[in-house]
Amino acid sequence: MQPSSLDELIDALRCLPGVGPKSAQRMAYHLLQRDQRGAGRLARAMGHALEVLRHCDRCNTFTEDAVCQRCASPRRDASLLCVVEMPADLAMIEQTQSYNGLYYVLMGRLSPLDGVGPRELKLDKLLARAGDGSVREVILATNFTNEGEATAHTLASLLSARGLSVSRLSRGVPVGGELEHTDIGTIAQALVERRGL
Repeated sequence: MQPSSLDELIDALRCLPGVGPKSAQRMAYHLLQRDQRGAGRLARAMGHALEVLRHCDRCNTFTEDAVCQRCASPRRDASLLCVVEMPADLAMIEQTQSYNGLYYVLMGRLSPLDGVGPRELKLDKLLARAGDGSVREVILATNFTNEGEATAHTLASLLSARGLSVSRLSRGVPVGGELEHTDIGTIAQALVERRGL
């Protein structure tokens, strides 16, 4: 028996991160019953994005052009290259307004258990980009998960072997945080990475 259009819609919504069967069902019913205009807009936007978006030739993020606006900007510091896992991580760093260099987006992280190795992340493309002669420092801004740490360690080894200066985002007590409400791993890392005043 072939699944109904409703079943296909619910199943399609489950591809989103964090969306289980119940959430997908609620979303489908909401879009069909309460927001058909929004559903149509969503469908058109997704179809258009799939048609026109591609990966930037220089930083690997999503763009409509061969080279994204950020990479093409003469105002960015081409000597700094910040490596992030996903475009959302790039967006978060940009929101800080404290970094004016360029980026490279891995579109994932090393995860051998999930079958994601250096080839799947196309690390050779990152190494070519970092070694183009203009980059002086590579900032590793992968997440502080086990996979993110493994990715940073691997990248640090590969990039250092090519004579590049490599740094890593530091970790510590969050701004406005209180020690008694901070986990001991974060406090321990903050002590290790302390700096002089």
